[in-house]
Formats: sequence, structure tokens, C-alpha cells
Amino acid sequence: MSHNPPNLRPDLAPRATFTEAPRPGQPTIGMVSLGCPKALVDSERILTRLRAEGYAISPDYKGADAVIVNTCGFLDSAKAESLDAIGEALAENGRVIVTGCLGAEPEYITGAHPKVLAVTGPHQYEAVLDAVHIAVPPSPDPFIDLLPARSVSLTPRHYSYLKISEGCNHKCKFCIIPDMRGRLVSRPAHAVLREAEKLVEAGVRELLVISQDTSAYGVDRKHDQSPWKGGEVRAHITDLAREMGKLGAWVRLHYVYPYPHVRDLIPLMADGLILPYLDIPFQHAHPDVLRRMARPAAAAKTLDEIAAWRAACPDITLRSTFIVGYPGETEAEFQTLLDWMDEAQLDRVGCFQYENVAGARSNDQPDHVPAEEKQDRWDRFMAKAQGISEAKLAAKVGRTLQVIVDEVDADGATCRTMADAPEIDGNLFIDEGFEGLTPGDIIPVTVDEAGEYDLWGRRVG
Repeated sequence: MSHNPPNLRPDLAPRATFTEAPRPGQPTIGMVSLGCPKALVDSERILTRLRAEGYAISPDYKGADAVIVNTCGFLDSAKAESLDAIGEALAENGRVIVTGCLGAEPEYITGAHPKVLAVTGPHQYEAVLDAVHIAVPPSPDPFIDLLPARSVSLTPRHYSYLKISEGCNHKCKFCIIPDMRGRLVSRPAHAVLREAEKLVEAGVRELLVISQDTSAYGVDRKHDQSPWKGGEVRAHITDLAREMGKLGAWVRLHYVYPYPHVRDLIPLMADGLILPYLDIPFQHAHPDVLRRMARPAAAAKTLDEIAAWRAACPDITLRSTFIVGYPGETEAEFQTLLDWMDEAQLDRVGCFQYENVAGARSNDQPDHVPAEEKQDRWDRFMAKAQGISEAKLAAKVGRTLQVIVDEVDADGATCRTMADAPEIDGNLFIDEGFEGLTPGDIIPVTVDEAGEYDLWGRRVG
């Protein structure tokens, strides 16, 4: 077991593992899934459709007749990682289909890798399937394949990402997601809840609700009503969260913009219906930087909201991400961000150094910050965040917390508290008395020790 690294990127999807062997002669597809959890859900949907058509899923390059690479295109560094992944798949397999956010720039991909078989854009499921059919024609066994689609999951069985919408209506100058994925398109409330219910019935113990802007869910649908359980449910994040909270699993909300109606979610957390956890992308605290980013510039009001949330739900955990070195950011503006952090005392924090992204309006803004200053500010910001995290975790020593078990090996059990999202937050480790635990178990643990990002504890009872 390893400690959670302080610079763990929240945009790296977990790697898939498959154990189901293909039958002789069965066409086989591999998948490389890069980017955010939203892209991971797209990968799961593609693989589920392919599995229903009679394809096997390969866990490696050599066993696949072709490989799909689901790319990320949010940052230039992510684009470079995607091109590297495509190149690796070509070298190891030779037959590669590209999809995902970077697929919105096909010339960029084919310019670097002209031998790819096809390029499709984000959430173009039918186009991906068409490309697979051409590259590797299906050969289903009517007695085995073509069954109703059994969902393929790329995450451990006990938790699952649940995407509630596509696209985004914001026009942040550093972001090209709306250009790649379009404006907000929310799923009907009953469709989301039906999927959530099926996941819980299949053994999922934690639902991770994701979208580009979770708190805007249903705005495009004018918060219409859907039939559900003999009544109706509104396409609104508060109503959706309330209904999901009745399913018996942990419900964790990601990418929540701090709109006023977010305060209506806090009583659901206080009552135990959903986890007391909000992932809110604040990005900065200085109003002038926020205006240059074309984001809501109300940092002071945000502090008031945070205070109100904590008053209503004292155990709430707040996670956020920030950008340092945005074009024009002065030392005084950066210091305002550090001072704001002192006041906000956020529990979980990630930070990125600003990067130009092809097509982003921020590229043309004046006064770009030199690389060495961006690095210095990142170091100072992370030192501040680390100090806050360490103090908050130390305050948990002696408390008994509910944890979910993620992994058990010969050394112990790796778990998470309600304050920890998988892959991006810390862990709680149990080094003794972990015998008999299995992934997905939810148990009480008393915290014995705290570090900068992780906890250690012992089972209760």
C-alpha cells in the first residue's frame, strides 16, 4: 500500500482490469481510457455496447484485434499524453481507433499518427461502433452473445461513476470543454435514477455523481417532471440527490458550482441521505482574476456560503481545484488567494499551473506569467493546502468514522472515509485486524494516526 501522493492528478482515470477470457474465434477489442471520470463513463458505455454485440474485451494490447483509445484534450499536457497513448497502442497493436475529447481535432491526431483507423469525437458512441465494425467485423454466437447488455465497469465493483448530463453552458476563457462537448444536455431524471437503482442492485455501494456542471442539472430541461415510483420527480439536482439517497448507497457529488440553490443540498447531507461532501471548482479567489477567467467573481460571498454550509452540516468536506499563474495574475492577486485559503480552510485541494490550450480565449490575454513564477506559486499554494489538510486530519484522531473498503492485501486494508473520493483524495489504512474484510464493506473505524493526506485506524468491534 502506498500513501496518497500530494500532487495526485484528479484527471487520471483508473486502469481497467478484465478477467473474462474470450471464446475461440471471438473478436476482441482493447480499451485505453484517459481523462476525467466523465470520459470513463463513455468508455464503459462503448464497451457495454460492444460486449452486447458479441465482442470480447481484452486486458492488454496483444490479445486485441483492435484498440480504442479514449482521449483527453483539456490541457496541452493532456493532449500530449493522449498522443503518447495512441503511439503506444499503434506500436503494441497497430490497429487503433481514437475517440474522446481530442477526437474533436482529427487533423491534430492524424497529423501525428496517420495510421490510426478512425477518429471520432466525444460521446459519439454510434460512430465508434461503426469504426469497430469496419475494423473488426462482429461474429456473434447466437447462443452466447447478443444478450441484453450487461454493463461493463472500469471501476471496482463497489463504486461507480454516474453521469447525469453532458456539456456545459459556462464560457470560462481557459476552457474548451463547451467547444468539444457542447452546451448542457441533461438526462431525464427517471433515466438517471433507473441507472442508479440498477447499479445499487448490482452491488455498487457508492455512487459518484458527475457532469461538467452538476448543480446546473436540469436547467436545459426547464426542470421537467419524470414519472418515478408511482409519482413524479423533477429534473433538479436537489430532487435527484434526495431520490438517490433513498437507494441505500453512499452518494457523492462532484463538480458542483456554488449556485444559491446548492444550500438546499446541505440538509440532505445533515440528514445522512447523501455524503457530506462537495467538490466545487472555485479556480481562484481574487475577483479580478475570476473576471479575466469569465467566472463568477464573488469570493467574499462564497466564504459566507461556506460558513452557512458548515453551520448546517458541521461534518461537511469541501474539495476544490485552483489555477495559479493565470495570465495577468499579480503577486498581490496570488496573495489574496492564499489569504482566502486561510479563511476558507478547505479540506481537499488540487492545484494546476496555468497552461495554454489550443482554441482557448485565455491564450490571447496579456501578461502571461513566467514558468518559474508559476512553479513558485504552485509550491507555495500546495504548502498552504498541505498545512490545512494536515491540521484537519490531526483533528480526526480519536474519532470513530464510517469507512468503505477499497482494497485488501497481505499488508492490510485500504479504505476511504466519507470525506475521501476515490483516486483524488486520501486513504485510511487498517494495518491490523483486517482479516475477513472485502472491497465494498462499510465499517466503523477509530482513527489512531494522521499524516499530511492519509489516516490510519483500527476496526471497532
